[in-house]
Amino acid sequence: MTSVNGDFELSMDELRVVARYVAETAQEVLPVFEDANPGDPRPRAAIDAAWEFINGAPRTKRQRVTSLDAHRAAQETATETARLAAQAAGDAASAAYLHPIAKAHQVGHILRAAANAARIAEIGAGEDPRAGNRAIEEARERATPVLLDVLQRYPLAPSGRSRAAQLMTALDAALRGSPQVGPERTGH
Repeated sequence: MTSVNGDFELSMDELRVVARYVAETAQEVLPVFEDANPGDPRPRAAIDAAWEFINGAPRTKRQRVTSLDAHRAAQETATETARLAAQAAGDAASAAYLHPIAKAHQVGHILRAAANAARIAEIGAGEDPRAGNRAIEEARERATPVLLDVLQRYPLAPSGRSRAAQLMTALDAALRGSPQVGPERTGH
């Protein structure tokens, strides 16, 4: 089992668990971006690159390039929901390169996609925070024991002013305070 060293170790299997968690969320919200930007393949390409890694392929330049491309698509789109969805897709591809350094901003690479999905749910429900809270609870339930173990190696998520940042902080707190997490999953 190959691992990445820094302040602690992350195995390739652990990185695949993180990437799966992010990619599952990104895939759920991808239609939000594609409906607003039907001719832009960049977020889908990032999710596809993430699944290649998740399903056992080595990390390659493709994950990095498609991640950057999806994040560029996020910057170029006109709506908040499409931006959040494209950002989640970029995060899915970049999760293969999560750094094992004890810095709070690294938590965003694990949890931001789920927070973005929660924010998309709120907007879709007319800014109803209950929709975001439900999405956070669903994200908490999807977390596997391995994901929780990886998350515990990092400091708490940084606080932020945006609603998506607040949702990420709430998810981080829910995961760290939760003795129960969802089952491990395999396959795509």
